[in-house]
Amino acid sequence: MTSEMEEKEILNKEDQATTTETEVNQEAEIQDNTTENEPEAKEKKDFFGKKKKTGKKEKDTEKIVELTQKLGESNDKYIRLAAEFDNFRKRTIKEKSDLLKYGAETALLNLIPVVDDFERAMKTIENVPVDDPVKSGVLLIYNKFKEYLTRQGIKEIEIKDGLFNTDEHEAITRFPAPSEELKGKVIDVVEKGYYYHEKVIRFAKVVIGE
Repeated sequence: MTSEMEEKEILNKEDQATTTETEVNQEAEIQDNTTENEPEAKEKKDFFGKKKKTGKKEKDTEKIVELTQKLGESNDKYIRLAAEFDNFRKRTIKEKSDLLKYGAETALLNLIPVVDDFERAMKTIENVPVDDPVKSGVLLIYNKFKEYLTRQGIKEIEIKDGLFNTDEHEAITRFPAPSEELKGKVIDVVEKGYYYHEKVIRFAKVVIGE
């Protein structure tokens, strides 16, 4: 009886030893599997690392796009500034040219009433003989004065066929027309008008027939 108990005890110990060995083998196998999977984990790490690099490339691409947009905006601003400066330069050149061309306008405009005085004086001596020294002197001064004004760009406004032109004439009054053809036309010039180059500096004061 005692021998059977001892035998059972020995068998139990063998079973325990077998169980322990099995557990040890299982743990060893698990360890081996873990060791084998480490490269895979490393590969995943490497894979995620590449993802990080890909993210950096995306950031670099976004930065390039942003800088390209800013460069385009800067170019647009430069083009606009260049255009504005070119317009300013042309405007300045024109202003300087106009200043040189029309700079004497005020002075010459103040001389035109002198021409009016000469012409009124000449009307008073219309009946004086041509060889009269006073008349000859007045005509000589008048002609020289007119020539000077012409050289400076002063030109008398002509009234063609009696047609009224609002760009050149100023109607100061209306008067009954002596004929049907003169209605609405200039029938008298009270004061002559003048151009300074292409610019009207004094409108002709006229009477319109009605």
